Amino acid sequence: MAEDSREQGHETLSNLLHETRRFPPPAELAADANVGEDAYAAAEADRLGFWEEQAARLHWDTPWNQVLEWNPPYAKWFTGGRINAAVNCLDRHVDAGRGDRVAYHWEGEPGDTRTITYAQLKDMVCQASNALLELGVAKGDRVAIYMPMIPETVVAMLACARIGAVHMVVFGGFSVDALGTRLDDSQAKVVVTADGGYRRGKASALKPAVDDAVRDRPAVEHVLVVRRTGQDVAWDEGRDVWWHDAVDRQSTEHTPEAHDAEHPLYIMYTSGTTAKPKGILHTTGGYLTQVSYTHWAVFDLKADTDVFWTAADIGWVTGHSYIVYGPLSNGATSVMYEGTPDTPHQGRFWEIVQKYGVTIAYMAPTAIRTFMKWGEEIPARFDLSSLRVLGSVGEPINPEAYMWYRKNIGGDRVPVVDTWWQTETGAVMVSPMPGVSAAKPGAAMRPLPGIVVDVVDDQGEPVPNGGGGFIVVREPWPSMLRGIWGDPERYEKTYWSRFDGLYFPGDGAKRDEDGDIWLLGRVDDVMLVSGHNISTTEVESALVAHPKVAEAAVVGATDPVTGQAIVCFVILRGEAGDGGDDLVKELRDHVGASLGPIAKPRQIMVVQELPKTRSGKIMRRLLRDVAENRQLGDVSTLTDSTVMDAISAKLPDSRGED
Repeated sequence: MAEDSREQGHETLSNLLHETRRFPPPAELAADANVGEDAYAAAEADRLGFWEEQAARLHWDTPWNQVLEWNPPYAKWFTGGRINAAVNCLDRHVDAGRGDRVAYHWEGEPGDTRTITYAQLKDMVCQASNALLELGVAKGDRVAIYMPMIPETVVAMLACARIGAVHMVVFGGFSVDALGTRLDDSQAKVVVTADGGYRRGKASALKPAVDDAVRDRPAVEHVLVVRRTGQDVAWDEGRDVWWHDAVDRQSTEHTPEAHDAEHPLYIMYTSGTTAKPKGILHTTGGYLTQVSYTHWAVFDLKADTDVFWTAADIGWVTGHSYIVYGPLSNGATSVMYEGTPDTPHQGRFWEIVQKYGVTIAYMAPTAIRTFMKWGEEIPARFDLSSLRVLGSVGEPINPEAYMWYRKNIGGDRVPVVDTWWQTETGAVMVSPMPGVSAAKPGAAMRPLPGIVVDVVDDQGEPVPNGGGGFIVVREPWPSMLRGIWGDPERYEKTYWSRFDGLYFPGDGAKRDEDGDIWLLGRVDDVMLVSGHNISTTEVESALVAHPKVAEAAVVGATDPVTGQAIVCFVILRGEAGDGGDDLVKELRDHVGASLGPIAKPRQIMVVQELPKTRSGKIMRRLLRDVAENRQLGDVSTLTDSTVMDAISAKLPDSRGED
């Protein structure tokens, strides 16, 4: 049966992706936009020439002699060229007389602040570069960075880039075991950490996790420790070094070396659920070219006047590309925030926007849905009139959250760019352009100029408008991963084996009737219910479209009758009360009416919180564990692991009745 009925399932569930609302660019923005429609035509006529133009926005010590060397699935971009990422982020701006421009407005969670100019940041990076060299770090060595959201995190990254060391940032919320496996795989020589950071009003320790992780790992020769909280920490005199002792006494002069365009810049590990994490490798020239261009183009950056804020953690690729390398390479002024959106109050984000006059804000749909849950009256207390572009990142944004974001944060006047990309792509791949696109709520729209993305069926054939399938990339792109660290076989198998000659990132997608692209999340998040493919994203969007629901997470659970059944976890809006049997029935009927009877959930549970990482991603695999009554997997990356205890306790009482 199944093939025909599965296709039918896709068709019957497409109604949520039929979006009639359009939001053309504001006239003033369109008239002065960095990118117009002509960019798409130019890139289509000469894709490699287009990327050469973007690379020329940077400073190269030695020009390249070949734009692309493509030996599928391995790419080399700008071969023969030599470049230094830190010089492009700092020195060239200082040398051009822009040293007094603010690089970062840093806001600590307790309310302490630092304003750092490009000249000051360059001096700090030179000092840190000299300190790393003194500690024996050489070009090509790996340096692990396990830090809170403080300026020294950026300094450590850029110091590595300056001297040619390969940085490997590990998110500060990861467990000892997670840090340890990454140290083993990368064979890091030095770990940069802090005594701790601030989290929800309290000092949270980091150094003890590093001590445990490096105890039996002799490859780590030194641990460089920033004093942030003043907590007492254990100390190994032969190994541990205080940042202020090692760095602050160094010269602010350091003569940089240009590195080959394909010299490794960083490794970023994607967290694994069953297999060991994958070390995604990014190199220097192509990565910097695309993050710099996309930051300038997708957000319509005006470096002289904009204040840019990516509300993410540097421990994730969004932080690498759009807190560090993209903004700094463009000479932008950014905001960097240490803490959570609700400390010390639920208006903290909007207070920061008002305080610094943020003009461009970029954040995750999960955060936006949390703000929806808290209520529109909170952002209404703050002056958000400085905002002129809003961005969404991390997972597909459902139309309801998009509209709330546009209305309550953007004042119904600000374009929203819903970006699709991933750790492996390095930079944005699909997104509306704020000066070009008549944006649709929930749609990523079309590939950026120079990017060749398609939606294909099971056989790798393009789907027609209105069809669903898998998103793929047909041609190499500058910021693409260069492999998995130390494991080329896994790289080829993971990304290049599903479709011949096509890069497959693992996400489902659809084209609407206009040919615009909608992302449906991971293919793993497509449920097969009675032979029908149903995307968790579609069910979640249907739930959040209900006026009483602020946020939803949906998983498929094994069912003896239907193969898989739909299990939903919802957070209600503040005015909706605590829920009950009547509301659960109302929500089940609402989903059935929106998507068809086949999509009616088996269970809906009203919860206070969902299991999320500190980057804001919902850990659906843990919800699947609960729904299938399995032992929970690793919860070490969660913001609050006790959330799962509350959910597990409630599930038996949440079964719906027809």
